Amino acid sequence: MSDKEILAVKFLDNFFSQTSSEKNFNITDIAVSSARTCYSAKGIITPEESKNWQRKPHLLESIFKSGHHTTLQHTHITMLISGVSRHLVWRVLHSHSFYNSEQVSQRYAKMNLENVSIPKKADSMRWQKFYTERFNDYEKFIELLIPKIESILPKFKKQTAIKKAQELARYLLPQGTQAYLYHTVNILTILRYISLCYSLPEITDEVQDFAKLLEKNLLELDENLKPLIDFAKKQKVYFPKIDIEKYRKKGIVFDVVGDFDIELNNNYSGILRTSQLVFDEAVLGGFSSYYKLSLSADAQNQRHRRTFAVRPLLQDYFQEDFYIPPIIKENRDILDFYINSVKKSYLFFNQEIHEIGFSEAIYALPNSHLIEIVTREDWASFHHKSQMRLCYNAQQEIFDIVYRQVKKLRDLKILGSDKFLPPCSLRAGIGNFPICPEGERFCGIKVWKLDFNNFIREI
Repeated sequence: MSDKEILAVKFLDNFFSQTSSEKNFNITDIAVSSARTCYSAKGIITPEESKNWQRKPHLLESIFKSGHHTTLQHTHITMLISGVSRHLVWRVLHSHSFYNSEQVSQRYAKMNLENVSIPKKADSMRWQKFYTERFNDYEKFIELLIPKIESILPKFKKQTAIKKAQELARYLLPQGTQAYLYHTVNILTILRYISLCYSLPEITDEVQDFAKLLEKNLLELDENLKPLIDFAKKQKVYFPKIDIEKYRKKGIVFDVVGDFDIELNNNYSGILRTSQLVFDEAVLGGFSSYYKLSLSADAQNQRHRRTFAVRPLLQDYFQEDFYIPPIIKENRDILDFYINSVKKSYLFFNQEIHEIGFSEAIYALPNSHLIEIVTREDWASFHHKSQMRLCYNAQQEIFDIVYRQVKKLRDLKILGSDKFLPPCSLRAGIGNFPICPEGERFCGIKVWKLDFNNFIREI
């Protein structure tokens, strides 16, 4: 393996904006000054005024330990993260609402064997052999899929067949495949990461290394954060035991509150979708869902940060169960290859459980591994999600899930459920142009002319 596999975190120096190249203040100056401003009768206290203020350390630690944390949310850090496993991204970086990320896509970027995570306690040679075999399968599967996909795509889209093949082949890749990403969060979230990473019962070595890198980078920016970091490291995070079984019979839509009796306008169909900022009654109701989806699809699902989801620890409800894309089921040779590769991943995973434990063996789980989650969506947020995921360019697995949710809402005769549509259908109905906002990425199908009950995607 190359040096690319080493976990790395770099902070972009963007926590303030000023014309001078010199730093006139730091993170804790902003936090303390914002706190002082709350009690100032003479106007805003600037960060420069707090830099050498005698009581700064006391006030900083006092308000933090008292739970007054908004002062730490004024400063955001953009991180350049590389050499991080997909599992860490899924379990830590994208499992909450307080972040923004731009991550290398396994759908559209070719994955590289060099970029994989090997557990510290594992036999390196054994894992290298495992990864080599899985990536060989990945490459072979792409080649198997291309002719099938080319036969389905419209003429002007046939050049995208390799990308579509990569999108499907990524289901064979293990969770230990690495990612690189831009990731922006505030200081409070970084402190929470540090606390979480020292308590996480999955991929424990990697997340603790990640926490140490966060600490190192924070202290290089502002050494006054040390008491806060030390406090965060001592705060143990308890992962709840989630009784997922009680939700299984409830189905893909349950606990419905209210309806979506909203007049659609530019707030909902415009490119900016200001419905996410200008709230109306749609945020007062919503519904819950139980469903299974692959780890790969949930990585997309997580990007809807107002879709709150409960994700039990993998060990609590583990069973060998994996997603098979519809197009793969249609061809026996392709299906056999896919199933055989996934089963080899599970075989290796089960062997490694006995060697290094479930927590570290997780890296061997395939992207296709199915998990159970329970989500809660308000109507306004789900309207935004349905636009994104009912688009024919969306990942098919999550398209199918959202389509099933909408179908169920329509079956229940929820008022306004007929308004959950892809962006082209909404824009055509309201008169917004261009009808398809995707430009050169137009899927090639005039979806806005289709009956919702006959939305059929071949890929």
